[in-house]
Amino acid sequence: MSDAAQPTAAEVRAAAEAVKAALDRHLDAVERRSGEDDPAVYAAFNELAAAAEAYDELLYDAYDEVTPFEIPGDDSLPAYAGPEEPSALSVLIRRDYAVVEPQRLLSQAQRVADLDPDAPDPSLGSNRPGPGGAAGSVHAALGVLFGEYEPDEIASRHKEFGLEEGDSTLWVAAADDLAEPGEWLSAPFDQADPQRVVCRFDVSAVFDEELDGLDDMDDGDDVDDVDLDVDDGEAGAGGAAADTGGAPAR
Repeated sequence: MSDAAQPTAAEVRAAAEAVKAALDRHLDAVERRSGEDDPAVYAAFNELAAAAEAYDELLYDAYDEVTPFEIPGDDSLPAYAGPEEPSALSVLIRRDYAVVEPQRLLSQAQRVADLDPDAPDPSLGSNRPGPGGAAGSVHAALGVLFGEYEPDEIASRHKEFGLEEGDSTLWVAAADDLAEPGEWLSAPFDQADPQRVVCRFDVSAVFDEELDGLDDMDDGDDVDDVDLDVDDGEAGAGGAAADTGGAPAR
């Protein structure tokens, strides 16, 4: 157990009662569900998962004990609640990278700075141009490279820049109208609404690992018995795409 303040017995008991109540609400929602994607069942499931996780944490902190329950991660999207005929859309992209070869990154950035004397030098503390500073820090080098190259080019040439790809995702979200120029630039991701996502495209090494599991099966194994737990839709190498079609794959 940690040295942090331990939860009281009353707090653990209250968390256990919350799990019991969440179980009752979940069963009631399941018994009354109106269809396969009933939002009441979805909400009750999430409430039960949250209550069970809170109880598990308190139980461990107080008594160094755990529950036999495994709370599955929720990587799906909620039911689509956007317009039936969107007149605008937003494309949200996240790509993660690890800096695995800092010296290569610094060298590439310095090469860009040497070829373009007007390139901004972040090491000067402003956007003023300045020679020779791009190789001074990883922070400065990243600013130079991402200022010079389009994100798609960096994605295709990431190894040249000393980067290693992590997970990435692209969401296509429906909108009622196109935003006014500059309207969301100060907080571009604050208004991202999962319930307006029309489709998403995910890339992760975890998909490769799951497919490798198929290669390791004996010839007599039945592919249909293997649960890849990958969203339905078109999948590229190491990726999966989910077309919500108005509702996420569950």
